Amino acid sequence: MALDSGTAFAIAWRVVPTLPEPLVRALFDLGARVAWQREGAGVRQLEKNLARVRPEATDAELRRLSRDAMRSYMRYYAELFMLKGMPSDEMDVRVQPIIPDRMRADLESGSVVVALGHIGNWDMAGAWVSQNVTTVVTVAERLKPERLFQDFVSLRESWGSQIIPLEKGGNVFRELVRRARAGNRIVALLADRDLTHSGVEVDLLGQPARLAVGPAALALATKRPLYFAAIRSERIPQLHGPRKWGIVLEFIGPVEPPPPGDDAIRRYTQRWADLLTAHIRQYPESWHMLQKVFTADLDPRRLARTDGPS
Repeated sequence: MALDSGTAFAIAWRVVPTLPEPLVRALFDLGARVAWQREGAGVRQLEKNLARVRPEATDAELRRLSRDAMRSYMRYYAELFMLKGMPSDEMDVRVQPIIPDRMRADLESGSVVVALGHIGNWDMAGAWVSQNVTTVVTVAERLKPERLFQDFVSLRESWGSQIIPLEKGGNVFRELVRRARAGNRIVALLADRDLTHSGVEVDLLGQPARLAVGPAALALATKRPLYFAAIRSERIPQLHGPRKWGIVLEFIGPVEPPPPGDDAIRRYTQRWADLLTAHIRQYPESWHMLQKVFTADLDPRRLARTDGPS
């Protein structure tokens, strides 16, 4: 009898922390290789996305790049399951933060908005920031089954993050504004994918793509600075033996806000998308995007509904 995803994740969260790390990493790496070899829909879309990163790559080179990206993606899941119960000093060694002095100063006067892509291990980054810098506020896509969604929320809340569910018909933006104005927080939003069908088209990796407006709109509405979080996996020199993987977490910005105007949100989004493009070009295997994001790949009927008269 097949396990549903909620049960499988619940078992992993209970079992993985009890296993030796070399075994965990070996198992998840094997899973990455098997998924890559099967070339399912997600892997095929990943390769289409990576083809925009390396348009000059041969088919063989693109396959190797997608294999490395899948291994990085499954490394994220291995680390996610190991996060539960990870001592704070262990996490301190695994995370190499690069935080501009300007950002620290901005946090003294209020909240900052951070735009994220599906790059590196954003959950480990959020855990470290919540424990060492300030509370992280973020939005979580409601997953199915409900048990899986609740497990993700509970894990993220366990290290001090505040989670706002993305509810159909709910006013998530209003709640984000309220919390951003309520204290000195980092409001971090995954935005390299348009989940609400209200995104804007910008240039990403030289191609039209639809990104979420959340980071730009929130920064403009609250008059707070916008930063971009560049995250990548890296072998951490301080770790010896089998514990050799960690992340580099670099905050870049503040992103220069555009002049006022009807197109301000799109132009602001374009500015942080340029930073995302630069990061992906340098570390393409860190971009775990197995979904459609480029306009050419999206359903034209959905785009017509999105762009048509309201």
